[in-house]
Amino acid sequence: MSAAVKSYAAVDLGASSGRVMVGRVGPDSLELSEAHRFPNRPVRVPEGLRWDVLGLYAGVLDGLRAAGQVDSVGIDSWAVDYGLLDADGALLGNLVHYRDSRTDGVAEKVWATVPAAELYAATGLQYAPFNTLYQLTAARSTAQLAQARRLLLVPDLLTYWLTGEQGTELTNASTTQLIDPRTRDWAYDIASRLGIDLELFAPLRRPGDPAGLLRGEVLEETGLAGPVPVTAVGSHDTASAVAAVPASGERFAYICTGTWSLAGLELDAPVLTEESRAANFTNELGLDGTVRYLRNIMGLWLLQECVRAWGETDLGGLLLEASKAPALRSVVDAGDAAFLAPGRMPERITEACRVSGQPVPESPAEVTRCILDSLALAHRKAVSDAQRLAGHAVDVVHVVGGGTRNALLCQLTADACGLPVVSGPTEAAALGNVLVQARAHGLVGDLAGMRRLLVNTQPLTRYEPRGGTERWQAAQARLAGE
Repeated sequence: MSAAVKSYAAVDLGASSGRVMVGRVGPDSLELSEAHRFPNRPVRVPEGLRWDVLGLYAGVLDGLRAAGQVDSVGIDSWAVDYGLLDADGALLGNLVHYRDSRTDGVAEKVWATVPAAELYAATGLQYAPFNTLYQLTAARSTAQLAQARRLLLVPDLLTYWLTGEQGTELTNASTTQLIDPRTRDWAYDIASRLGIDLELFAPLRRPGDPAGLLRGEVLEETGLAGPVPVTAVGSHDTASAVAAVPASGERFAYICTGTWSLAGLELDAPVLTEESRAANFTNELGLDGTVRYLRNIMGLWLLQECVRAWGETDLGGLLLEASKAPALRSVVDAGDAAFLAPGRMPERITEACRVSGQPVPESPAEVTRCILDSLALAHRKAVSDAQRLAGHAVDVVHVVGGGTRNALLCQLTADACGLPVVSGPTEAAALGNVLVQARAHGLVGDLAGMRRLLVNTQPLTRYEPRGGTERWQAAQARLAGE
């Protein structure tokens, strides 16, 4: 193993911003710095809500220019969304945003052909209206899909533009509801029955696989000296984030926090029971044969939308005031699809409290406390349910991602779960991205070795639970109408 330090560019695209980070990795060292950050603003056009994927690609190129010479590039992003290419490899129109309304009512049409229980037993994916399977069903009669010869998920599309090579990275493919988590291959029978042509997808890649070299035009535009390889990473950002959970052993839960909260366990095999489906848990694929057994929770999207509605807001001051507000006075279901669409979030939260007969939060601080208590309560339920359904007990909860900056949320999560919370790293997805590249180039070892390097190099904060969990149990019962 080389003792030299190497540099890796991690392109990490979130639902509200993109960033290009540079990781410098040696056998006993890991440093991460930000080269470039840029906004990711969805655009509403007459036909619906769309991603500005050309703006994202421009941000990636700007970031690679700012990063300077690197030994490899890897890309991760949010899941489920895709671009369609024609026979010449040209993009057919703007990418549809997963919050677009085109999938309203589509699931019921799918279930008429493949019942929901059967679909779960075959794919292990929780119901979400925006899963790629439902998006493709909604697009079935469109001229664009009829013309398409290739479908590339977001990270694979950007990789294609960088390298000219096409592939479908497995961890992200597992969010389409078209992968069998037992075989880690396509669910051919499901796709056939639903009339989905799997030939649209490029061949599957695994994290660590080579994904091509930067094209000459890209080298010229970024000022990089070739050859620069692109390496497939856990291209679903949650897969990269879970790879960067600084855990020792197997008795841990994780919560990847940001626009969404993804709360669950890392397992060796999927849980495909009817009870698991009813509890809305998903089985997504991770590194080295692992399964990310988790529940999607609405996450800090609730607070982000409120802050957007309130305008100029001192977030630090708001969180300080929220910490002084009465605890668990009012809570909402942070997994409720009623909160999925953008707009009027403060009013929708107060209305949910009113309808459920709870005190209505009035000030921004009270609304914020309601959101954070509700998220902690959802974290508690997800961690508890996952342990029960998988038969896998945990001793600690690891919180990674943007929510680690929110100390109040981390403490409330520890209180709600009745377990210590270890918070950090914040840029978990980028670190997981970097470490998979470094491993592919021989600098780090297996998943356990990657995690030891994180423990030894990244700042972590520990939160101990305060008091008992009885009041959280009572709030959970209240929310369930018991």
